[in-house]
Amino acid sequence: MADLSILIPSRNEMFLAKTIENILQNIEGNTEIIAVLDGAWANPGIPDNKRVHLIYNPQSIGQRAATNQAARMSTAKYLMKCDAHCTFDKGFDVKMMNEMHDDWTMVPLMRNLHAFDWVCPDGHRRYQGPSGPCKVCGKETIRDIVWIAKESPKSVSYCFDSTPHFQYFGEYAKRPEGKGDITETMSLQGSCFMLTREKYWDLNICDEKFGSWGSQGIEVAVKTWLSGGRVMVNKKTWYAHLFRTQGGDFSFPYPMSAKDQEGAKNFARDLFFNNKWEKQIHPLSWLIERFWPVKGWTEDDLAKLKGNTFTFSGEGTSKPVESEPVDETPSKSLSIMPASSSVTPSKGIIYYTHNRLNLKIARAVQKQLRTISENLNIPIVSSSLKPMPHFGDVNVHFSDLKPGYLAYFTQILGALEASTADIIFFCEHDVLYPESHFAFTPERKDIFYYNHNWWRVRLPDGYAVHWDANQVSGLCAYREHLLQFYRARVDDIEKRGYQNDMGFEPGRRDTNVTAFWKSEIPLIDIKHGNNLSKNRWSLNDFHDKSTAKNFVTSNDIPGWGKAEDIIKRFN
Repeated sequence: MADLSILIPSRNEMFLAKTIENILQNIEGNTEIIAVLDGAWANPGIPDNKRVHLIYNPQSIGQRAATNQAARMSTAKYLMKCDAHCTFDKGFDVKMMNEMHDDWTMVPLMRNLHAFDWVCPDGHRRYQGPSGPCKVCGKETIRDIVWIAKESPKSVSYCFDSTPHFQYFGEYAKRPEGKGDITETMSLQGSCFMLTREKYWDLNICDEKFGSWGSQGIEVAVKTWLSGGRVMVNKKTWYAHLFRTQGGDFSFPYPMSAKDQEGAKNFARDLFFNNKWEKQIHPLSWLIERFWPVKGWTEDDLAKLKGNTFTFSGEGTSKPVESEPVDETPSKSLSIMPASSSVTPSKGIIYYTHNRLNLKIARAVQKQLRTISENLNIPIVSSSLKPMPHFGDVNVHFSDLKPGYLAYFTQILGALEASTADIIFFCEHDVLYPESHFAFTPERKDIFYYNHNWWRVRLPDGYAVHWDANQVSGLCAYREHLLQFYRARVDDIEKRGYQNDMGFEPGRRDTNVTAFWKSEIPLIDIKHGNNLSKNRWSLNDFHDKSTAKNFVTSNDIPGWGKAEDIIKRFN
């Protein structure tokens, strides 16, 4: 009889065989693997091995049900569930079992897995993502397996916000109680966790009422904590997980719609926020207070939870089902520092589109941003209403939303949550950006900064105007500050709809919370008749003339040339 059974639910997983091979190379104890081929045979196949047991389902039954199916085959004391795209530390199984307690759920330190690159005949490499031709030379690429655990980030602490949505909780790792080799964590990520087989069944750790997939980390952690156990991170060992958030043929093997996500969240809300789980000896508020302050929770949220009057600020909002972590391991060189620090904050781009734009405009903007991203090493998160695997280092899409105010703000929020950069530049799908725009670095973390060097150009005649004003297309600020604003804005719109007094620009014209800069070369805002905001082409279009500061028209735009030449390629 094995001491540990590693359970791997899988469906059309290209790296299942590689994951099993890696586990076999690194286990040092009496450990077996039970993998479920849920609705499809493994490709490539799994070589015979006495430690490996396979279950084949002709039709998929879902990730939770498949995990339970594998658990029923086990007679081991411990169960470890892991995803089918992971690599592991040498002796990870023994290092985990040596530290286990019978009422614990334990996870190893988590790293990111660099599984492969796309390589063309000329040797150009592109980091893992959707397939496609080389972005440098246009030649076809092949997948080159790398299979390296990245040194950074190293994730050791997790929580969930009040929606509830999974969050990385690096702040806790910096507290005294977050230091040491074995530390508590409020929640877990869900791609790898271990507990006793007895607790697995006693707590119904993969309750199929949650649905096939989603909210698993919250389910496992909350059930462990509220039943009197503890959730621990073992930093003496690690695993690395492959994150697949980019869509196309580099997305999730189990289908996961926004409706499914919300269904899992709703079940978690009713079960845990209303204290309905029959095994709990603590209310959920006890867990929140144990880790207080908690990312994504306010004092008001906690008071409402205690009074059982909680309402869910994120209900109905689709969010990315999985996001890669930022660096959370406390170290002098990697801690989040003020902008004035010698440590340079990272920059990122979020690009958002409703996918109804003139393709000539969309392609020109994307081409320019792709070049800037490569030249300046600034990653792009694209947010769309249809899958866009061809654009962005990460693509999040909201197929269940229709174009409009709620979709607009939800897409921005989704992109912000998927990004890991410190500083975010907003890039709209119908604006041409110069490289000089991205040279700016905000001085303060609590200010919304706007680039005032922009020109509005009208299709089809090339008429161009400028005035000094805050535009979202020129917005730059620290991500955490933006997240706070957009979470509140989406919540407000969901409650009472979009109101004209809300506006689009964070901070509006309040100089206490906004500031501006001007890039060397201006932005070109292309007005094509399908814009969400109102167009103004003369002073007569301004109800309040004081808002038309430095209004001017011109046929020549500095750094770009004649406006009519700019728009020729779009007509």
